[in-house]
Parts: sequence; C-alpha cells; structure tokens
Amino acid sequence: MSDAIKNRYEFLFLFDCENGNPNGDPDSGNAPRVDPQDMRGLVSDVAQKRRVRNYVQTARGNAMPNAIFIEHATNLNTKIVKAHEETKGGMVEDAGREKVALARAWMCQNFYDVRAFGAVMSTGPNAGQVRGPVQFAFARSLDPILPLDASITRMAVAENVKGAKSSKDYEKWEAEQAEDELRTMGRKSLIPYGLYVGKGFISAHLAEGTGFSDDDLKLFWEALLNMYEHDRSASKGLMSVREVFVFKHVGTDSDAKQRGQQAKLGCAPAHRLFDLVKVKTGVEAPRKYEDYTVAFDKAGLPKGVEVSFLVAGAKGYPAPGV
Repeated sequence: MSDAIKNRYEFLFLFDCENGNPNGDPDSGNAPRVDPQDMRGLVSDVAQKRRVRNYVQTARGNAMPNAIFIEHATNLNTKIVKAHEETKGGMVEDAGREKVALARAWMCQNFYDVRAFGAVMSTGPNAGQVRGPVQFAFARSLDPILPLDASITRMAVAENVKGAKSSKDYEKWEAEQAEDELRTMGRKSLIPYGLYVGKGFISAHLAEGTGFSDDDLKLFWEALLNMYEHDRSASKGLMSVREVFVFKHVGTDSDAKQRGQQAKLGCAPAHRLFDLVKVKTGVEAPRKYEDYTVAFDKAGLPKGVEVSFLVAGAKGYPAPGV
C-alpha cells in the first residue's frame, strides 16, 4: 500500500437537484430536508458519503483493498469477524489490545471507506474505532427551496388476499373487484430546483492512522465528481456535481522539513478558503445552473495554499498534482 498523504486539503463543491428529492428526512415523511428558519435545503454528510461509497463500489467492483465496509443490507460484524480470522491468532473471545489493533489495521488495509471515513468497529467482535481523514459538513442550498408534495396514482394494488393460496385464487379475487378498487394513491416529495454548496476536509494527520494514500485521494476526487452519475433514481430527479474547488496546503518555509509540517497542519483556516468562492444569482426563482454565476477570488488565496478546479466530465480529471 502507498504511503499516507502528506498534505491537508479542504474542498468545496457545487451540486444541484432538478425535479427530485436530494435528501429525504425520515422524521418528516421523507420530505426534502430544510432549515425551518430560512427554508434553505440541506443534504446530510451521511448522504454524501453514501454516494461516494456507491461509486467506489461500482468502479472497483467491491474488491479489496477498495471494498466497502458499510454496504447495503449487510451485517457489519461479518467483516469484523473476518478481520480477526485473517490476522494472527484467529477469532478469539475477549480480544486483547494487540489483537484488536491487528484487526483494525486489516480493516483499514482492505476497506476504502474505513481508510477514508473511519468506522466504529466495536459493534460485537471488537476491531476498535477509526477516525477517518475525510469528513463532510451538511450541504446547504444557496437559495430557499420549495418542497412539493405531488400526488401519484398507481394503476395496480399489492393486496395480500386472505386465504389465497395460488395464482388462480388471486385472479378470482381480482375479477370480483371494481376497477377503482384496483388502483392506489401515493405521494412523491420533490423540489423544482436547488443548487447546493458542499464542504469537506481531509486531514493528513488522520490519514497516517488509516493509510489513506495518494491513490485513495485520486479515487476520492473521481468519486466526488461522479457520485450521482451511477446512482440514478426517479426520486432523485436529475442530480449533478457541477464544480469542485480543491485547496491543497503546501507550506511556505524554505526548509523542507518545516514546509512539510506546514503542509500537514495547514496554512490558512478552512473558512477563509471557502469564502474565496462566490456564487450569486439575479433570478428570483432559479431553475437551472446557468441562473448562477460562480467566481473565485484568486488574489485572496493565502500563501502556502494551492487551488485546483475539477469539473465533472472534463477530460483528464482529476487534475495532476491534486
């Protein structure tokens, strides 16, 4: 496995949703998440990580060392037990600190999302806990969104007919029903349009603990740009990542050792870097990405920080040196 990354990164990305539900809230009947004070849309960090996981799983075939630990409809403990089985001493009850460390290292080596996002792996058999170097904040829409609740009609039913034991029993029941009784009503939550700003952070110090490498980082940029391209559904409408701004801390000191330390710790606070990206619109009700203008204040970029611009679909991404 390659060495861990040596630089701190922040990234800001713009993504939009057209006629879909970017992130449903289960506490509100799966309606689009909103900030109730200003009605701006929200997308959770968990939803963003899920899309990255889905892309990596698709692009790398869910094969080690880029397998996915937290995947759909699985028992996490299955993989944790395997970590113990594959390391010195095998599976034992009440594993000691040394055995837990071996299992944790095996999980980091073989599961991409553990290296990137970390994981709690003490849910039964104990493989410890890992703090991941890659973290997302909640994404927020630039303007208030308009949640809609659309009624839909399903021209069929899924009735569990009491006493029916064969297809003929179901066919007999169908023939006895009025046509209107064989339709059901449903609802669909969506927003007409929303442009969201996502923000994230990558720690070189935490990367040392998981082995998150330059190859992992390159795969992450690829996944971030394409995370909605292979995760389509009618409920999500059209979701697209439009642009990614990557801030790489490289340091300023003439001494290589000191410069390397600066690159790890960072040369400017994250909020100062994010504030360099300005997104505005003159339209009262934006309905497309072209209703916005995106500007970057290059003159305000602090010393010791480099910026790269990644665009989904652009030939040759991720940009060399990012």
